[in-house]
Amino acid sequence: MRTGSEPVTARSALRLRLWLSVWGLAWSVCGVVVFALAGGTGWALACGALALLVATDLLLVVRHIRQGPHYQPRRDVPPYEPPDGRPPQRPG
Repeated sequence: MRTGSEPVTARSALRLRLWLSVWGLAWSVCGVVVFALAGGTGWALACGALALLVATDLLLVVRHIRQGPHYQPRRDVPPYEPPDGRPPQRPG
């Protein structure tokens, strides 16, 4: 059901993004080490660039989590306005 207020009431799974960023950072750092030891300079640089990108995302996610409910509403805040009681209209 779409209400038209999705951009205002949208929520992000910040804790999921946090753990995915940690996972991605670990793998990209491992990639840098493995490719550097194996002599793959280009791949090591690519993994290093990816590690910088993931670290930036990780910092932003941690910042948004620490800012509190402004960016991450509590569980009792609905993601959209409740329906008005009418049955949903099916396209026809």
